[in-house]
Amino acid sequence: MSSVKVECVVKANALIGEGPVWEELDQTLLFVDIGGQKIHRWNSLTNHVQSVDTGDMVGFAVPRRCGGYVAGVGRSVVAVDWLTGGMASLAQVDHDKSNNRLNDGKVDPTGRLLAGTMGREIRPAVVQEGQGSLFSVAPDLTVTRHLDQVSISNGMDWSSDQKTFFYIDSLSLTVDALDYDVTTGIMGNRRVVYRLEEGEGLPDGMTLDAGGGLWVACYNGGRVLQIDPNTGVRLRTVTLPVSKTTSCCFGGSDYSDLYVTSASLGLEQAERLEQPLAGNTFRVTGLGVKGRPSNSFAG
Repeated sequence: MSSVKVECVVKANALIGEGPVWEELDQTLLFVDIGGQKIHRWNSLTNHVQSVDTGDMVGFAVPRRCGGYVAGVGRSVVAVDWLTGGMASLAQVDHDKSNNRLNDGKVDPTGRLLAGTMGREIRPAVVQEGQGSLFSVAPDLTVTRHLDQVSISNGMDWSSDQKTFFYIDSLSLTVDALDYDVTTGIMGNRRVVYRLEEGEGLPDGMTLDAGGGLWVACYNGGRVLQIDPNTGVRLRTVTLPVSKTTSCCFGGSDYSDLYVTSASLGLEQAERLEQPLAGNTFRVTGLGVKGRPSNSFAG
């Protein structure tokens, strides 16, 4: 097995770097800075970062089949024209909860967008609990609420047979699985796959590898866990030089690199001195597994 190497590749200095998505065509990494209200696009070939301002907290950005991106800004799902930076609202969620905002979002294998909400934070990872929900936005822009009483809606991904949806509500300290009907988007039979242990932090963003393993970034844990969802066993811990690891995705020319985002917001001054790379994005190589291409929104 080749040795695992962690390197800082994108010096974004993000307040809350989140939601990395690998774009195969241009070999670029798309990610957001929630608190910095920006969508970033890092070109791995030129090491150049392009950014778009969102004007409000942005929970996620994902590619759109017809071009550009779709992002969760405030409580709106918006279309983003990357060339002009223009944004147009496609759908709204949580109409009755003005203090909520969209957090993590991901597209399922059919092109349906799933996105969750949470109360706006009092302090990093401190929210009024149970205020959020998990929604889907269909290609025809129909919005459906699937789960409610969510505290911090976070990581999500699907098994390769598309029958299982993995989901994280960070404050529950668990990674959950639900039966998923990819045709209708209906989900049910929620159960716990893994419960984080003392010192592992809060489960945050998540991705699956091609073999079905879960990779979970642990906020305040400074690590990414590899978990076997069938047995609930933690297979591996990858340690990073920053404590507020937020999310991860596979990328690179053959999807064998794991990209990990991080946050700097909420660190004490002493912690900032100890973690000069906080808020940057890291690449982990030598893991010996590969990821899968991301899905694009069909709407």
